[in-house]
Amino acid sequence: MRTKGVAQREAHALQRDDLFAVLERTGDRPIDIRDRALLLIGFAGAFRRSELVGFDCDDVEQVRQGIVLHLRRSKTDQTGQGRKIAIPHGRTRWCPVRHLTDWLTHARIEEGPLSRSIDRHGRIACARLSGDAVAAILKKRVQAAGYDPMTFSGHSLRAGFATSAVMAGASTFKIRAQTGHKSDTMLSRYVRDGNLFTNNAAGAVL
Repeated sequence: MRTKGVAQREAHALQRDDLFAVLERTGDRPIDIRDRALLLIGFAGAFRRSELVGFDCDDVEQVRQGIVLHLRRSKTDQTGQGRKIAIPHGRTRWCPVRHLTDWLTHARIEEGPLSRSIDRHGRIACARLSGDAVAAILKKRVQAAGYDPMTFSGHSLRAGFATSAVMAGASTFKIRAQTGHKSDTMLSRYVRDGNLFTNNAAGAVL
């Protein structure tokens, strides 16, 4: 342990500005429209891969402020108690609500899974994407934007939201409302990473 160390190797958090840089490199093909919606909803809701691909049309509630996604079951909710996650209208061109609507409209999806596979000819299937597909899509997209795909994983969206929210000054209570963490202790590593440059001592000296 002393020789090799005990620090865990963690995937990089895909923070907001990095996510926007990735989205800038997308085009107008069906797969681009889908991937924009997938990445933005995954980030805004701080979803795990399995949660993100598990949503159906019936889980989306349209409200004036945006949408409410009904998460029926998750890793930490095996009994299916469920919870609601609000996704508000965004203030930038990368509004998650608008891009999800664009995808559903383009794909003519009115029932069944929100996230669907697309073949190389651009044909949209009825089949639901897998959690592993989310990780593959993320790696492909970050690589296209010039990032090292080996440093990112399907968890990078969830970690990126939490870190970005801390840096933006959001309360840990509100962050946990999105992530589903049960306590601030479980959220602590994102708070620590997000606050690295807040009132940094070196910044006061140099």
